[in-house]
Amino acid sequence: MSTITQQRCRNHAQREAVARCPECKRYFCRECVTEHDHRVVCSSCLVKLVAGPRDKRWRISGVLQAGQFAFGLFLLWSCFYVLGRILLNVPSDFHAESFWSADRAETDGDE
Repeated sequence: MSTITQQRCRNHAQREAVARCPECKRYFCRECVTEHDHRVVCSSCLVKLVAGPRDKRWRISGVLQAGQFAFGLFLLWSCFYVLGRILLNVPSDFHAESFWSADRAETDGDE
């Protein structure tokens, strides 16, 4: 078994190793390690440790976003449905040519 003084940094071969990551068991220099939860870990292991709880948040966030999308789609459909019902209740006389012709005849007669 070799001691830490004989080891080199995994990322920087020219530097001496000062710590061994307890997660991946590799040796690193001072620049490549950081303290997390009272332990000295390398940057790649730190990313894995910190990313763990985020996965659950992403799942919940995805469910919430899907629910918001479904609600927005339902709201949009409801608005178009109500608008369609209103337009169906417009009297047919409004669409008849006589309605527009009567209005036009009044303005043409004034000239």
